[in-house]
Amino acid sequence: MSTLGPIPNQTRPGIALVSISRLGKLCETVAPRYTERAKFFSVREGYGAAVTALQAYVDAGTVDVVLAAGSNGLYLRENLSVPVVMVKVNGFDVLSAITQAITMWPGAPIGLVLHETVSKELTDLSASLKVALKQRAYRSIDEVRVAVDTLAADGCKVIIGPGLACDLAQQAGLHSVFLYSLGAVEEAFERSIELARMSRQKESKRARLNTIVAHLRDGVAAFDDAGQLEAINPAMLDLLGLDRERDVSAQLARAIGPLLREMLERDALIEERIEQIGGRALIVNCVPIIEQGVRSGSVLTVQDALVAQRIDRSLRTNQRPKHLVPRHGLYDLIGASAALERVRRLARAGAAHDATVLLTGESGTGKELVAQGIHNASHRRGNPFVAFNCAALPEGLIESELFGHEEGAFTGARRGGNPGLFEIAHTGTIFLDEVGEMPAASQSRLLRVLQEREVMKLGSGRATPIDVRVIAATHRDLHALVEQGVFRADLYFRLNLLQIELPPLRKRREDIPELARHLLERSATKYRLSAADAQRVLEFLTPLFEHYAWPGNVRELENLIARAAIYLGDVTSGGWQDLRDVFPEFGRMQAPPVPVANGRVVGPPPAALTRDDVLRALEQNGDNRAAASRALGIGRTTLWRLLKK
Repeated sequence: MSTLGPIPNQTRPGIALVSISRLGKLCETVAPRYTERAKFFSVREGYGAAVTALQAYVDAGTVDVVLAAGSNGLYLRENLSVPVVMVKVNGFDVLSAITQAITMWPGAPIGLVLHETVSKELTDLSASLKVALKQRAYRSIDEVRVAVDTLAADGCKVIIGPGLACDLAQQAGLHSVFLYSLGAVEEAFERSIELARMSRQKESKRARLNTIVAHLRDGVAAFDDAGQLEAINPAMLDLLGLDRERDVSAQLARAIGPLLREMLERDALIEERIEQIGGRALIVNCVPIIEQGVRSGSVLTVQDALVAQRIDRSLRTNQRPKHLVPRHGLYDLIGASAALERVRRLARAGAAHDATVLLTGESGTGKELVAQGIHNASHRRGNPFVAFNCAALPEGLIESELFGHEEGAFTGARRGGNPGLFEIAHTGTIFLDEVGEMPAASQSRLLRVLQEREVMKLGSGRATPIDVRVIAATHRDLHALVEQGVFRADLYFRLNLLQIELPPLRKRREDIPELARHLLERSATKYRLSAADAQRVLEFLTPLFEHYAWPGNVRELENLIARAAIYLGDVTSGGWQDLRDVFPEFGRMQAPPVPVANGRVVGPPPAALTRDDVLRALEQNGDNRAAASRALGIGRTTLWRLLKK
């Protein structure tokens, strides 16, 4: 135990033992038993002097609990911010003191000085015990003197009471018995240590919470149930533009008072409301504090709307699903034809601006690849790219998918609602494929989104602003659909700001060999093709490059290359007759001359062989029918049949 000195750095809770009389000595006797559990400070001051001595230590958090007694304890409790534990006198202590007085001074009148009130039970008991007992109560140090003087004047020879009363009795030549017992002091120590421990834990949690709240970027303010400010963090002061040098509570009441009154009067939450406060757009939330089922206050938080927008963009950029990340750029357009160069030029022009782009062309010409390339070449690269096929869903689900829905908007609606693809594509690009297949009702909603740049979920009455670049694609003639009344004219003109027509593959045949080689290189690892096998695939497909119509365009070329890689990579593949079954495309093209080298047909046979073809093959193979059959890619039976014609 130590007296008050320099403020120590302690980990144990601190307890100040405050007494101006004999109680202090009794406390000092008990304290060594508890030094492992707490640190004690002895204060030989009372009332105002004790408050002055303790205040610095209370402010520093060194003293957690004060232990005192009587009126001194009540005074400290009213003037200190830390708990004050009172040494309480119980009935056993009073009876024990009376017994001690009777034993030591038989027949002597006894005076009892108690704090605050006298005991009626003792008055009745004194008559039964035939003890001359008189009681006086006190509430201050001056009243202790008055009580002792009054009892002495009434003839009391023994005074039972607190330390000051005993000291005054002895000064008056009377006997005295100290009222507080060792057991009462020990009980007070136990309560003080437990209260100090709990207070230290509570203060630690409060300090930790304050530290966390102080470092939040969001403004936080806590109020009691009457609306009085209890706590506020620096961010709230900054966001609301409050002057720290003036009355913060008054300024805060003017700024957000109506919101607090609304929540208290309507008993309703305020969630994600946009308010203009101090010339700044803020997102406001106000929720009640519920303790043991009863509202004890409220917490108000504000967030800068601009910060929320930046966070939203960051989340959309960094946390978006992989399927929202475009894989292709304009460099993936393979070929050097004039038609393809025109597509590249228009695509680059479209990427440089946020204009809506309409891609037209037959199926399989690479419209989505161009859309991804435009996105990746624009300032929106790095933001979401969302693709949606307007012909892939029933009419009833298209609007929910594109525009989103609130919970309960329709039967089967997802719990909690669902954002639409336009919201998901915010700050990025949405690609609407097969837009010519969109139902009329959806066309109207799409037109409004393009005009207003805001989207309203199904079942919601509030529109959400969006920043989205729209790229639409179709294989149909939208102008003809407009004339037929199938497609809205105003939507067509809104979409047809920058039109890029993708040429079919048959109109840029000079690009096919390079494109085929690129596609084959991309698939070589997948199909485990050697360089020789890859060359064999290209040589096999060469006749198609010039003589096939390619109705499926690039998609058909890619599929045909994959099929050839699978089949021709198999060393057990059969002859030409089998190949015609696997590649019916050869039968649908104009028949080119049969290419022959070193006595073997290099490419596929023509659509139909003649007897002259067979005779020519026999001549080149020395009339060996087996060799001629292999060269022609037919069976020996077929060769014999052609010879008989």
